[in-house]
Amino acid sequence: MFADKPASIPKVCYEIFVRSFCDSNGDGIGDLNGIISRLDYLADLGIEAIWLTPVHPSPSYHKYDVTDYYAIDPEFGTMDDFRRLLAAAHERDIAIYLDLIVNHTSTLHPWFTEARKSKDNPYRQFYWWMTEDQIDHLGIQERETSDDSQVVYPWHANAGDDEKYYGLFYKGMPDLNFHSEALRGEMAKIIRFWLNEVGVDGFRLDAARHIYPAWDKEQSTSFWDFFSKIVGDAKPGAFTVGEVWAETEEVAPYFRNLNATFHFDLSFALQRMLITGRDEQIVDKLLASFNLFQKYNPLFVNAIMLTNHDQERIGSVVGGITAKMKLAASILLTLPGQPYLYYGEEIGMLGMKPDPYIREPFLWTGDLDDPQCTHWITPEFTTLKTVAPLSEQTGNAHSVFNHYKTLIHLRKAEPALSQILAPNLQPMRLGDDQLLGYFRPHVDRSLIVVHNLGDTEKEFRLPEDKSLFTEVLFTTDGMQENALLTGRLAPHSTIILAPARHSPAIENQ
Repeated sequence: MFADKPASIPKVCYEIFVRSFCDSNGDGIGDLNGIISRLDYLADLGIEAIWLTPVHPSPSYHKYDVTDYYAIDPEFGTMDDFRRLLAAAHERDIAIYLDLIVNHTSTLHPWFTEARKSKDNPYRQFYWWMTEDQIDHLGIQERETSDDSQVVYPWHANAGDDEKYYGLFYKGMPDLNFHSEALRGEMAKIIRFWLNEVGVDGFRLDAARHIYPAWDKEQSTSFWDFFSKIVGDAKPGAFTVGEVWAETEEVAPYFRNLNATFHFDLSFALQRMLITGRDEQIVDKLLASFNLFQKYNPLFVNAIMLTNHDQERIGSVVGGITAKMKLAASILLTLPGQPYLYYGEEIGMLGMKPDPYIREPFLWTGDLDDPQCTHWITPEFTTLKTVAPLSEQTGNAHSVFNHYKTLIHLRKAEPALSQILAPNLQPMRLGDDQLLGYFRPHVDRSLIVVHNLGDTEKEFRLPEDKSLFTEVLFTTDGMQENALLTGRLAPHSTIILAPARHSPAIENQ
């Protein structure tokens, strides 16, 4: 079955790493009330959905090792706070997506504390257990590392037990075994609780391709059939977006049961293109991926991003160069799909691995003692010496923030840019791999987008059938005016062209 068509599809989404975003009570840790206090900011920016990283009780700073699926970590607030966040977000037409961890729990979760007691414990079946001989017989004692897990030896000892448990990401995060019908029943209760009793609008689904281990890999896609039926029955129109950190061919089958998946191939291609200054025929590759995705679900939603909480920040990827940060945003926000901004990208935050340093505090003001600014970590990359705080950028027309805000509102205002289902995209050959051009056709008003990826000024000539696209709708090239007078584009610049007024004959090209 296909995942239910979502009730609505937010045009621009925003990922919040809760611990780092905004502190409301002075303990240095971001919290739910802090997010509530910043909803007007997000609404003004143009955000229509928020993906919250995990908010459940957990022993870690990142909360991806859950100990209680039905509660809020006290560091972040209470269930009442969460309900207030939902209500306040909905008042502003902002959806809330909960990061739901279905691949694993913490070793401190009551299910696992029971499971590890004995082989006869009824919770034993909730996890993967094997003896050394069984592991050796299957040849699964080691695994090749992947982008989303660097663990080579995923089997972990349980003291006094001749069986080991499987934990793909970390010994403190044992994988759940959904061959267990009892476990499936528990997960169904959790889904219904958050959709019906609490009222979230959907889920971001962590590690979606790893629900079953490599030796049972073919089961991972079919699991989402079970999951989507529970979601559809509980709350028709709820939105699901999966983390399928893999190449396009492996991602495509997940669209059978999920509304959206994150396009990691696009993310890494954009990063390479911004570094090298050369197009990788990205439009042709996107069109090929769309053709593949629609075979599994004609209503697929392509969730696109520059980076997320597991990747080095785009600001650091491009070497802290403001023009390239803006170029990155220009590409993301003019391609078809449902874009996700990682908190702080809109002010040019920096960050490189290890992980805590790609999750540093958001800079609200230049005040070193700003009570809103979290201080659970001493930042290495995003500091007042390297990044202008939001308070300084809002009044600067040329800031990264205002670049994002302008583009987000343009994207939402122009149907050719905001179309998500049946992505409208055509290549435009400009004869230079330092130029990236594409056509966004639409019955209301079609648009042309051209980016100069290179370090030098470039000349470009529009195809003959696009020669009447001369109205400059948006540009970062200060030499361009309202009408395209010359086919030139400054380094790292973007131009968006619309048909000249009074040119109805070409509106629907």
